[in-house]
Amino acid sequence: MSVIIAARRTAVVPAGGAFAALSFHDLAAPVIQSCLTDAGLDVSAVDEVIVGNALGAGGNPARLCALAAGLPHRVAGLSLDRQCVSGMDAILLADALITAGRAGVVIAGGAESTSRRPVRLQTFADNRSPVAYDQAAFTPWPDRDPDMAQAADNLGQLLRIDRAAQDGWAVDSHAKALAARQQIAQEIVPLAGVVQDAFTRRLSQTTCRRATAVAGTITAANAAVSADAAGFALVVADHIAASFTGPKAQITAGTTLGGDPALPGIAPIAAAKDSMKMAGLSASDIQAADIMEAYAVQAIACVQGIGLDPARVNIGGGALARGHPIGASGAINVVRLFHTLQSAKGDGLAAIAAAGGIGTALLLRV
Repeated sequence: MSVIIAARRTAVVPAGGAFAALSFHDLAAPVIQSCLTDAGLDVSAVDEVIVGNALGAGGNPARLCALAAGLPHRVAGLSLDRQCVSGMDAILLADALITAGRAGVVIAGGAESTSRRPVRLQTFADNRSPVAYDQAAFTPWPDRDPDMAQAADNLGQLLRIDRAAQDGWAVDSHAKALAARQQIAQEIVPLAGVVQDAFTRRLSQTTCRRATAVAGTITAANAAVSADAAGFALVVADHIAASFTGPKAQITAGTTLGGDPALPGIAPIAAAKDSMKMAGLSASDIQAADIMEAYAVQAIACVQGIGLDPARVNIGGGALARGHPIGASGAINVVRLFHTLQSAKGDGLAAIAAAGGIGTALLLRV
């Protein structure tokens, strides 16, 4: 059994903004250090660092983060790329290592610099010149590998979630984030002079109606903006957490499941239901939930499919009011949930979808 005893993140900043000059390890290092400071642990206590990163294009991003944070050279670092769910999966993997008795203290989360992502080239066996690409293939079948915005619009059509509902969700997300700014500030590590999520604003239905269309009902207002950020949790064995007097939350269950690649937005539903079954919980037992808002339609579909009370979802706003730093987004969901539960108490759920039809869910208890 494992317990989170600290959870921190940077602000989330749209790509090309205040974090544009920072690499993913520049974002990660101060967050890792802040988690250890919060818990009163020395760097020598860390057994492993697990980092979700989707755009670093190879190498071992976790090793760079560990070294940049000043951790001992023996901490090798483990990198994970399962796209959007990577940061949350890193925390689940930390839980698994600790539960198996292979580690006692693990820092896990995600870091992503969309601004500094390398250019990737597709090469060919013939004499054609390499072609730059920004999105990898998520299935081996080009005709069954939809653009993410198009897949979101398809989901809206399938479940009859219209643009008005999506825009309304986006407006609420920003309003809740603005109302919770003071509380949210407690989880943010100041960096490059940024102390709050840069994208949060007073979004209105009028602004939504003027938003640039992306695909059908999907617009720039009801889809999360690409961003730079890092978020981490300090996960420890229960015997270590027992002597810790600060905020903490027990990881009670969690899983990652695959679903239909054509409908990636609803993949978290099965993962959430499976996780709640493991923990002996029902949707009505969830006191707070942090559900990823890559698209408003995705969040609405997941809330409906899981059976959550919308009033208990994304209490401090969601990714629509922050941005989407792919490999870090799942970890930020967990950081947000950890801090929300310190006052909400009880059981909480974090869930996120990824391209290719993948969903991850994690349950915390305070």
